[in-house]
Amino acid sequence: MTTPTRLSDVEIAGELTTTPGWTRAAGKLARTFEFADFVTAFSFMAGVALVAERMNHHPEWSNVYRTVRVELSTHDVGGISRLDFELARAMTALAAPLLATAG
Repeated sequence: MTTPTRLSDVEIAGELTTTPGWTRAAGKLARTFEFADFVTAFSFMAGVALVAERMNHHPEWSNVYRTVRVELSTHDVGGISRLDFELARAMTALAAPLLATAG
């Protein structure tokens, strides 16, 4: 496994163009997911937990009822790395079929 490196502002801006729904806030990648209900939100989080564990890269997140708020950064580099974008894209893919049911 390669050691992550902190991305520059230009690199982050470029990555954000291919990572819809995510923004940069307070030096982290951020997104809020709204699902149909708590069970769907929790299912999403369980799926993400498996991916994050395989990556050994874990999100900062909170869940209130059907809302999951996520912030991603790489603590080892003190900012955003490609790992964060990899996890963000995986989260977006996992959320897509669940968000479709949110109506």
